Amino acid sequence: MNLEICEVGKCYGTDLWGISNLSLDVGTGVLGLLGPNGAGKSTLMRILSTVTKATTGSVKWNGVDIATAPNTVRKVLGYLPQDFGIYPNLNAIEFLTYLAAARGISGKSANKRIEQLLELVNLTDAAKRPLGSLSGGMKQRVGIAQALLNDPQLLIVDEPTAGLDPEERVRFRSLLAELAGDRIVILSSHIVSDIEAVATSIAIIKKGFLQFHGVPENLLAGVDGKVWELIVSSGELAAVRQEFILSGTVRTGEGVRVRVVADEQPGQGARPLPPTLEDAYLYLLAGAGDRGA
Repeated sequence: MNLEICEVGKCYGTDLWGISNLSLDVGTGVLGLLGPNGAGKSTLMRILSTVTKATTGSVKWNGVDIATAPNTVRKVLGYLPQDFGIYPNLNAIEFLTYLAAARGISGKSANKRIEQLLELVNLTDAAKRPLGSLSGGMKQRVGIAQALLNDPQLLIVDEPTAGLDPEERVRFRSLLAELAGDRIVILSSHIVSDIEAVATSIAIIKKGFLQFHGVPENLLAGVDGKVWELIVSSGELAAVRQEFILSGTVRTGEGVRVRVVADEQPGQGARPLPPTLEDAYLYLLAGAGDRGA
């Protein structure tokens, strides 16, 4: 299976582009779509899920343009939008049964599928509780269950861990990783640790332009030898923030231990560190202009 995004752009109004000239070729596995808030990630997700149409370019699912034949992708699509809504008075079984019927799945096959999905997302014990009484993490798991009702080949999840506590985020990421074996999963997030945990490839968007697409190892290679640890006083911290890219700070008895991403040694006594994905992400965004790299 293959998803081909070719020079896609989306214009809102006269000259306001959500994304511009964006091209990606996506295969089986987890594509982590990373970028700051407002970068254009949700715009791309809505285009891929056929909620909206691109202004320019094309999206093809297995060679078929989804703008002219949207049902080719809709019948194999599972989608969890950022603003996923529920009916608070329904329980999980009632809600999923309703959505299954709307998608043409009914009777014993629907009941069996819903039972399997509730077990998959670890909600069997809460299946008959009103959705309005569930925690944020449980509601997100219901969202994943509804996205999997038709056993999709293409699963799109947009900012799925926003608002979840750390334990729920770990569970959710593990679930996505389990689902990715035989399908395309696109995970959109501005949280680097979510992408780092599950992505087999990464695409980074800034201001609507693609800045990077490749495997995490290639992104890390871009900051090899450019990450440093420097100890400064609290009074010096503001100046260091102005001059360098900081990916972390820890206050200690000897001063503030600062993680700096810089091409050259940032100061006397700075020692090199192995890079992380967050280091690479911040370095790329800081060096990227308004046009795609």
